[in-house]
Amino acid sequence: MSEEANPFESLQEQIRDAAEYVDADEGVLRRLSRPERVLETNLTIERDDGTLDTFKAYRSQFNGDRGPYKGGIRYHPGVNKDEVKALSGWMVYKTAVVDIPYGGGKGGIAVDPRELSMDELERLTRSFAKELRPVIGEDQDIPAPDVNTGQREMNWIKDTYEKLENTTAPGVITGKAIDSGGSEGRVEATGRSVMLTSREAFDYLGKRIEGASVAVQGYGNAGSVAAKLLESELGANVVAVSDSSGAVYHEGGLDAAAVRDHKDETGAVTGYAEAKEELTNEELLTLDVDLLIPAALENAIDGDLAHDVQADIIVEAANGPLTPDADDVLTERGIHVFPDILANAGGVTVSYFEWVQNRQRFYWAEEKVNEELERHIVDAFEGLIDAYESYEIPNFRTAAYVVGLQRVLKSYQEGGSWP
Repeated sequence: MSEEANPFESLQEQIRDAAEYVDADEGVLRRLSRPERVLETNLTIERDDGTLDTFKAYRSQFNGDRGPYKGGIRYHPGVNKDEVKALSGWMVYKTAVVDIPYGGGKGGIAVDPRELSMDELERLTRSFAKELRPVIGEDQDIPAPDVNTGQREMNWIKDTYEKLENTTAPGVITGKAIDSGGSEGRVEATGRSVMLTSREAFDYLGKRIEGASVAVQGYGNAGSVAAKLLESELGANVVAVSDSSGAVYHEGGLDAAAVRDHKDETGAVTGYAEAKEELTNEELLTLDVDLLIPAALENAIDGDLAHDVQADIIVEAANGPLTPDADDVLTERGIHVFPDILANAGGVTVSYFEWVQNRQRFYWAEEKVNEELERHIVDAFEGLIDAYESYEIPNFRTAAYVVGLQRVLKSYQEGGSWP
């Protein structure tokens, strides 16, 4: 296995690749390749036994030319400054690709949430919200859930912010529970956009998705929802899924919803009774399937592993699951990769819908949310294909960055440089 790629360097390489097709000054490109600011802080909380513990936390605000910074907050031991910088940059181009009026931000705490009690998690989350208070706001920076965070943590952040500001501001954060100002359809949004991107990709490439074999690496919210929707709405055949415990496989197909129920009950996909075989995550990534969905963390497939990938199509549910070296290998091998900044953009798109509803104090039915999400993803897919064909770009990732970079550049140029 080759040395793990630095995600921030991967982002900058992806921007440079796209810049070859865009007329932009080198100084402007440097500006669009680096975050505007990064908050780095230490959060000290009291543990349940009375001792104090300190955790490193970050918030990166990459670019706000198109609107308020937008991006999730993750809780994971691997959180570090370069990771949040990269994730915030990917958000800039993701929001631009789906053409919603946001910039890009991202944050996280270096912590394994499984090692904290719920009370400790609440104290840690509220401590982070207090540190974020000066730099977030409904028109400034709007966080959301990410890895190992969800409605509960978003509700705590909203409540902390509103108490400190002595106001009501549901739009300060998205991904909230419905009764706290959340949106219908938000929980399934990321998985739904993966399903929609897969549908459009198969159609564009002249392939049939009904009956297609699917492997999903990472069976959290995005991966499990994508699997369920591919199976229930498009008739695909989910043959393998994995999480940190390992992978389960059945050539004849797994029941995606039943595997998720098993994981919720036991904490792992392994041990699922209907599976015929258990595999490693690496074995899952190299299965001979029609569609592979990496839905875990960054750098799941590097340049070495890419030589062994046998899937015909890859649709990225995770952020940055392929290294640039892997992209090069897969492009050369003719394996089509549909990138994260389109495929998993359902989360930020429905977060935008949630923010709009919060600002208007008027809420939509789930049917409308899903219809609007489908329109945004299909329009974005068509824009990607137009760039791919018009510029004769070698792969779909670079085509997506060309679309995003052009839109960010236009906003910057229209606003002008000041001071």
